[in-house]
Amino acid sequence: MHNDSLVSRISFYLFRSPARMSILGFALLIAVGTVLLMLPLSVAEAPMPFVDALFMSTSASCVTGLSLLDVSEQLTFFGQMVILALIQVGGLGIMTISTLLLMMIKGRPTLSGHAIIKDTFTYGEGKQTAFAVLKAIFITAFSIEILGALCLYLRTAPQAGWDRAVYPAVFHAVSAFCNAGFSLYRNSFVNYRGDWMINGVLSVLIILGGIGFVVIDDVKSRFLNRKTSMKRLSLHSRLALTASAVLILLGTLLILLMEWNNTLSTLSISGRILASVFQSISARTAGFNTLNIGAMANETLFMLCILMFIGACPGSCGGGVKTTTIAGLAVQGISRLRGFSRPQVFRRSLTDASMSKATSVVMISAAVITLAVAVMMISELGGIPHTQTRGRFLELFFETISAFGTVGLSTGITDTLSTFGRITIVVVMFIGRLGPMVIGLAVSRERTKTFQFAEENIMIG
Repeated sequence: MHNDSLVSRISFYLFRSPARMSILGFALLIAVGTVLLMLPLSVAEAPMPFVDALFMSTSASCVTGLSLLDVSEQLTFFGQMVILALIQVGGLGIMTISTLLLMMIKGRPTLSGHAIIKDTFTYGEGKQTAFAVLKAIFITAFSIEILGALCLYLRTAPQAGWDRAVYPAVFHAVSAFCNAGFSLYRNSFVNYRGDWMINGVLSVLIILGGIGFVVIDDVKSRFLNRKTSMKRLSLHSRLALTASAVLILLGTLLILLMEWNNTLSTLSISGRILASVFQSISARTAGFNTLNIGAMANETLFMLCILMFIGACPGSCGGGVKTTTIAGLAVQGISRLRGFSRPQVFRRSLTDASMSKATSVVMISAAVITLAVAVMMISELGGIPHTQTRGRFLELFFETISAFGTVGLSTGITDTLSTFGRITIVVVMFIGRLGPMVIGLAVSRERTKTFQFAEENIMIG
């Protein structure tokens, strides 16, 4: 009786909160992936050490793309399929898949299942059922991935062979849509940086996977459904699409300006534009590259860090603090400068709750990154004079931001990290994927206050 009571209490503590269920689900996914990657069947040569397998499993599950080895050569076909499965499950969200399985078993989702789906993939007072949302997510995701794989296949098959081009097309379509950044090519897509077709298909997949299912469904319902074609997009969709477009355009212009005589110098003008557009799109969360990241100028790397920190849109396959978070704070700042007491955009006022959450997410994220960078400096450079490690700080900072934003871009230092450094990156990837706000909610106790203290101003600025 006592054991049953203890199990019931533990179960209630874990499963009453969608945040805790998300953490547990991703932890189990990473654990399963780690075990599978440690099998001799997964590696071409010697079995993968535990820390390396944990790193690769976390990177794939959190759709990051940082890798300690060459996926195409050092992993067997089985090992590559494990990575692909982790990417797909991690991209769509372990909780959506487990809720779907629960529906199949019991015929209806639990209250926690409803909360998870509504929290992650809906907004406002949506009236869609959890099953309808799940169905829309899976149909949309698989349809886009299949179409993307078909386009990549038709483009690469004439050179690679009609039978050998199938697997790479599927792998890269899933990796692109899930914003994972894992590639079967040693130098990612550097060899294809002049191919408009491949760059275009990958860019569309990355954008669709990064804007979120809410935005995709909103756009589809507004412009493809005759009954609702005259209605406006929701404020969330308009803000997400606008922020994404601005970031892509701004990133492209800055890469062109900063890398014109560096990594872009050997390309034609059209090639420079194409490479800059693709790298700007990929930098916020996807992790593919057509330019040599390690050879980029310092200012470019710092700019990419900002893009990686911002990341994709809420409810998407990507990470980061999210575009609407930064857009909301920018709107608040501009509104204050214009003399408005409330943040206003698109003839709407943003709620205090949204602004409070945006501020919390950015503050917690900055704290996590600061702590992680400090730990990385100690583990990788502890006791070494600065004069002997020039440039190393930016590389470690870049690697940490890339892990937190679940991007996967690297200056080439991933496989040189110490064991403690690799574990640190694993923790950062895990936190970055679930979000600092989710982590905070999962471990916090709910408190209901019947009173509040008196207010008092402090001097700011």
